[in-house]
Amino acid sequence: MPILSIRHLTRYRYKTPVAFGAHRMMFRPLESYDQRLLTTKLVIVPEPVHLHYVHDVFGNCVGIARFADKARELSFHSRVSLQHTPVPAFEGMDRSDDPGAFPFSYSAEDMPDLLRSMERQHPDPDGVVDRWARSFVPSRGRARLQTVLAAMTQAIHSDFRYATRLAGAPQLPAETLALKSGACRDFAILMIEAVRSLGLAAQFVSGYIYSAPRQLGSLTKVGGGHTHAWARVYVPSCGWVEFDPTNGIVGNADLVRVAIARDPRQAIPLCGTWDGEADDFLDMEVEVEVTSDNDAGLASVRGPVQQPRDLGGVALAR
Repeated sequence: MPILSIRHLTRYRYKTPVAFGAHRMMFRPLESYDQRLLTTKLVIVPEPVHLHYVHDVFGNCVGIARFADKARELSFHSRVSLQHTPVPAFEGMDRSDDPGAFPFSYSAEDMPDLLRSMERQHPDPDGVVDRWARSFVPSRGRARLQTVLAAMTQAIHSDFRYATRLAGAPQLPAETLALKSGACRDFAILMIEAVRSLGLAAQFVSGYIYSAPRQLGSLTKVGGGHTHAWARVYVPSCGWVEFDPTNGIVGNADLVRVAIARDPRQAIPLCGTWDGEADDFLDMEVEVEVTSDNDAGLASVRGPVQQPRDLGGVALAR
């Protein structure tokens, strides 16, 4: 049962002191059977006059900070440690009834609660996303859900090129298909829209990814250095299952959930407002480091590793 330590720093710099509006933060991982928080610490400079937490409609923990003083720099430094216990994907799948096969439908009990997560969020006028999704489903016979979903995950991982993009809105799924490249949030949204076209419920997940040091013989995962994004799909008889198409991960191994939503705009790690002149904003710096207690013995022999960076939805509004 490894213990993961997560350090997340976001710093904004301005040319002259500016005033700050409310800032909303999603830094605190979700507590569950597979991830249990041990310690949390958040340092905000300048110190807010008021900081409180709420649960949003999905049960995510959202911190809201309000400020009184002007400043030339605003920083949020979160430190978290947690027990991470990955479970096998499709754990508990009932093979006797085979409820997870195409063609299939959700039960009448589940359907009302899944409907909003089944709705398409992006236009697909030419049906390119639909056709791509259908290519993973055999035209004849039955296909198991886990086979289709795993194949789709691996196809994005193998056939698409990861491209670092530190700002801007996610690409449209059809655009990602055409470009055959994107950031982690683009791949997650493509998979979400594809499985929704097959009648499945899917959600967007924002969080962190752990990449073991190369000295342990593991492949370096992309998406580290910043927040990460992936998808999860509701599979009958075993519930929500996570899929990281960026790294070809089926299941929750090395993935730490922070926020779950229907739409990525509902899971932005940090957003807020500031008031000043248009050219006052200088830059934004984001650092994320995820380490395991198993890495401790390698600290003296490991050099710095440059990892691709992806904001996964970090945004700042004026």
